[in-house]
Amino acid sequence: MKDQILKIKENAKNEIEKAESLQNLNDVRVKFLGKKGELTAVLRGMGILPPEERPVIGTFVNEARDEIEAKIELKEKELKEKAMNERLNKEKIDITMPSKKTDIGSVHPITGVIDNIKDIFLGLGYEIASGPDIEKTYYVFDQLNTPIDHPARDLQDTFYINDNVVLRSQTSSVQIRVMEKQKPPIKIICPGAVYRSDSVDPTHSPVFHQIEGLVVDKGITMSDLRGTLETFAKRCLGEHTEIRFRPHHFPYTEPSAEVDVSCFVCTGKGCRVCKNEGWIELLGCGMVHPTVLQNCGIDPNIYSGFAFGFGAERIAMAKYGIDDMRLLYENDVRFLKQF
Repeated sequence: MKDQILKIKENAKNEIEKAESLQNLNDVRVKFLGKKGELTAVLRGMGILPPEERPVIGTFVNEARDEIEAKIELKEKELKEKAMNERLNKEKIDITMPSKKTDIGSVHPITGVIDNIKDIFLGLGYEIASGPDIEKTYYVFDQLNTPIDHPARDLQDTFYINDNVVLRSQTSSVQIRVMEKQKPPIKIICPGAVYRSDSVDPTHSPVFHQIEGLVVDKGITMSDLRGTLETFAKRCLGEHTEIRFRPHHFPYTEPSAEVDVSCFVCTGKGCRVCKNEGWIELLGCGMVHPTVLQNCGIDPNIYSGFAFGFGAERIAMAKYGIDDMRLLYENDVRFLKQF
């Protein structure tokens, strides 16, 4: 029986050495050491041996088992190292190769314009104020001296949530909130999204971004307003930009005006964009109405102020020579890559 065990051990050694994978090695383990393996069969056949030989053969079988298991462990370690090296070679990265080009996004023109405007007014000593998009009519209309029958209150102009709550149609509501809480001097701009029931066309959108400004202090005049807007227009649109005031009416300012800038396409000569007038309407402005100041607890006999408001999209169109506002919202990468 010893010869049989030696032969099994030799066969196991040979097959272990020939194993080329962990699966092959496991098959060898099962063949010689499994429940139905060759070495296990020898143990089961020891019953036919004389009692005095059984301990000797049992020890011999156990030694053979230990040797086979030791060789299997060594081979297993060798195969695992080999598999790891092969995997590492396959996954090897040549760090000297150039990397893949990654497309990098850029700031959207509207965001860029708003940031630029903020920087301009911060440089002029203004602070930035903000307020809710869903607003009470008290702040959007009542406190701004807007009559009950004013067209701006109509359903065709404003998005109503209920009789007293709307999607703000202007950021003037933020000005009211600031004036109610803060005593003059006040010097703020209020950027944010506004909502109006407008049809989509080259110059209108139901959702756009508005930036309003407010200054309240002693001795504020229309000349201060004009000087501020001239400075803004030149810093934002270029030193060549000219502005002009046209009389207008707003319920929350008196006197009121609309401000035009020289056409960014034809520089004032007349073209399709400016309808051959040489000028493009840019913003509305005026001196804060005494009633509005009084509504907010500010004495109009002591303080005066001016306010202005304009759309960021319109500024972007003027600054970059865009003749259709819809291009700003279509997210066409070919268009946006220009900025």
